[in-house]
Amino acid sequence: MQTIQAGDAILVSGPVGDHGIAVMLAREQFGLKGELASDSASVLPLTQAVLGLPGLRFMRDPTRGGLATVAHEISRATGLQADLQQAAIPVRDQVSAVCEMLGYDPYYLACEGRVVAVVAQADAAAALAAWRVLPDGQDAALIGHMQPGRAQVVLHTPLGGTRILDELEDDPLPRIC
Repeated sequence: MQTIQAGDAILVSGPVGDHGIAVMLAREQFGLKGELASDSASVLPLTQAVLGLPGLRFMRDPTRGGLATVAHEISRATGLQADLQQAAIPVRDQVSAVCEMLGYDPYYLACEGRVVAVVAQADAAAALAAWRVLPDGQDAALIGHMQPGRAQVVLHTPLGGTRILDELEDDPLPRIC
């Protein structure tokens, strides 16, 4: 894999937060019910689908600490800013609703069957196409870009504002395996 550069695209293979919320609701017994299930699945098909792309720079599953933690790891390792577009990040309505009720942020929640990848902008469409033909990649999305600047994660809101996603201080879902 090549070095991550400014302008590279940040992709996620599907909705974030499903596993974290599903496990949390099962453990905490909040009395909430719904159709939400864990996204736990093998990431092997997703990784194999994009492994041959010449512009692939990085892949990682966002199990521990979710999307925001992976973005911080990339940012720290490269010294680049991870710019994420909130409107582009897939989050199921059920996950958003539970997060709003319980005060959690879906970007920090565990994702068991997802992959975060950084690819050259020229290969972003090919990576998305490769993922979207797979059952676990149908909701894959380009969610941001690496940019020059401070090593931090910036979330751009649909209203034009920005929010710094701080590093996770404590995992909301302690290890279960």
